[in-house]
Amino acid sequence: EGGHPLNGKIHISGAKNSAVALIPAAILAESNVSIENLPKISDVETLASLLEDIGATVSHDGTQMHINPEKVTPMPLPNGRVKTLRASYYMMGAMLGKFKRAAIGLPGGCNLGPRPIDQHIKGFEALGAKVTNEHGAIYLRAEKLVGARIYLDVVSVGATINIMLAAVKAEGRTTIENAAKEPEIIDVATLLTSMGAKIKGVGTNVIRIDGVEELSGCTHSIIPDRIEAGTYMIAAAAMGREVLIDHIIPDHVES
Repeated sequence: EGGHPLNGKIHISGAKNSAVALIPAAILAESNVSIENLPKISDVETLASLLEDIGATVSHDGTQMHINPEKVTPMPLPNGRVKTLRASYYMMGAMLGKFKRAAIGLPGGCNLGPRPIDQHIKGFEALGAKVTNEHGAIYLRAEKLVGARIYLDVVSVGATINIMLAAVKAEGRTTIENAAKEPEIIDVATLLTSMGAKIKGVGTNVIRIDGVEELSGCTHSIIPDRIEAGTYMIAAAAMGREVLIDHIIPDHVES
């Protein structure tokens, strides 16, 4: 029921749009990755299950997840629960970057309507991958991945992150121009850098990635969810009440 005044303290959970990219990114490492401050959403559970399907060992305790990717294989995921997840496309970049091949089913049989993946595909092809759409799944294959200059025709958070995932182990330098600048991209780049990736320019519209041969495990804490924080701030302001919002990065709420 409505009509009750807002008051008290609210702890902001980890950024949902970061979590769905960070979990797939973990398979790029050769050893354990721990992700902290995970939001409690169904997408996190689905991604954990998908990682287990391809051979990872995953333990999930509340807001923490520990991922051991040592036995991960490039098993195709054209159907099943992968198609229930909007952000399943991050599995493409992560598996392409690690194995140089992937097969990932996408919601709606790749007909994503307002969320097209053409910029993702443009980036993968520039790195050397052959991309085909077969029976509602995207198949990616590459003899090798080589750094390239990639200009995004449309600013896209998903494409920027996906190209980073695919490029961190490619040969040479990849430059992403007209890149998205959102805090979630910085969050993913922070994880990758902690793993040993060489990434510069994140947070600007030009990102440069120098490929490395191997990435190692690390521990990473997800940034607070700026959308959730902003929602509570607006509600508190509208009610004219005093509410303490804990675990927030003010600059992110403004972005």
